[in-house]
Amino acid sequence: MRASPVLHFFAMLGLTATLAAQAQGTPAALDLPQMGEPADLTLSPGQEAKIGAEVAAELYGGDYLVEDPEVSDYINSVGWRLAAKGAATPVDFKFFVIGDPRINAFAVPGGLIGINAGLLLAADNDSELAGVMGHEQAHVTQRHLARTVSDTQNANLATWAAMIAAIIAGSANPDVVMGALAIGQGVNQQREVNYTRSHELEADRIGIHTMAEAGFDPEGMASFFAKLEQQSRLYGTGLPEFLRTHPVNTTRVAEARARAGSLPRPGRQDGPEFALMKARTQVLMADRANEAVEDFGRRLRAGNTAPEIRYGYAYALSRAGRAADALEVLAPALAALPRQVNLNLLQAELLAEAGRKTEGRSLLGKTFSLHPRYAPAVLAQAQALLDDGKPAEARLVLLSREQALGTRVETYRLLSEAARQLGNVAEAQFQIATYDLRRGDQRGALTQLDAGLRLVSLDPQDRARLSAMRQDLISRIPKNVLADLARDRRLRSAYQR
Repeated sequence: MRASPVLHFFAMLGLTATLAAQAQGTPAALDLPQMGEPADLTLSPGQEAKIGAEVAAELYGGDYLVEDPEVSDYINSVGWRLAAKGAATPVDFKFFVIGDPRINAFAVPGGLIGINAGLLLAADNDSELAGVMGHEQAHVTQRHLARTVSDTQNANLATWAAMIAAIIAGSANPDVVMGALAIGQGVNQQREVNYTRSHELEADRIGIHTMAEAGFDPEGMASFFAKLEQQSRLYGTGLPEFLRTHPVNTTRVAEARARAGSLPRPGRQDGPEFALMKARTQVLMADRANEAVEDFGRRLRAGNTAPEIRYGYAYALSRAGRAADALEVLAPALAALPRQVNLNLLQAELLAEAGRKTEGRSLLGKTFSLHPRYAPAVLAQAQALLDDGKPAEARLVLLSREQALGTRVETYRLLSEAARQLGNVAEAQFQIATYDLRRGDQRGALTQLDAGLRLVSLDPQDRARLSAMRQDLISRIPKNVLADLARDRRLRSAYQR
């Protein structure tokens, strides 16, 4: 895992080894407690943004995320639909899908919302998912961690940043979590738990109203709470109270149902996107492609011929290297939903994999034309153009689609690849540095900028652009991290000599 100020803080506590070990292996299952947020006098909005950026960097650097454009776009669409009906003051939310099979979600200061893959797999409809996301967004908009910390005299920025990041990286190990909690020795832990409970109830109330305003069924929160109650029962009494991220009981479920009953129910039916992305997530989370092939194949043979089952089966077959079989499985779903974007994107991919590249590219182009504002279609079209040796066209696709540029970090990687194919190395370095920076990798971004500035053929305009970005980046990197970077450079120079 790359160094960060939070990890330097961990080093003093003997936690760095645990984090590094988990970063190098398969990410541990995450069970993040709801931390909420603090009051301006104790933790300013700027400090909250810093904590959120640190946590995002740990998530990227530790390989904890499901970085799939289609699943990510779906989670973002639900999140922003809720945010549009939420707090009066807009929050710069960032939504992440966590590669954890357990049912959980979390919110971090700075607007970072994490949704476990296991939560998406456990939900039965988009309203259940929206219920959890609305609840988490309420924790952020109501600044629950801020209100908790402001009432806890001995808590500070280092305490909360270290606690959050330690729990992210070590949640599967109770000793790590206990160590993180021990950082704030003056914090009254029982009081913190009590505040969390009161915040949970407030988040329920606000979240239910927000989801109803956004057109979701407000009953979704209560029905998902029932699932959480069953989940907590499975753990029994052995689970420490602070690890129960969303403590629920029959009373809380009943209160949620009562609130939902007083609100209007939507007159719409769910579209196919939820079920399709749930199936896609199951395939992505499978340990082996054949495991998903067997599961979806069994369900199809048992008579479940719904489009999402065929989609999941076809996607699993594709990942198992069986594109021709996948096309055959997918055909009835395409007949039922001929213009559904996720089905069309998968079909285009399968055609190319099956050796029918011309057909695949034609279908991808048609899908992109029909859905020009759908970011995964934009990214897929750009990647296909790059693969076909058409970097100028790929660059135009990316730069002319504002919804992708700046909102999908993958855009910057593709822009870098396009620039490299066009022979513009300075532009390639700038874009890949932006990509690293958006992922919280300050070290990587600085390395890319330095590599660009060493180019002999660099013109004055490009040099000024790279230098300005580098200067701004250095001004935001903590001094201890800069010292480590300088030490690394000296070591590299010594080895090169």
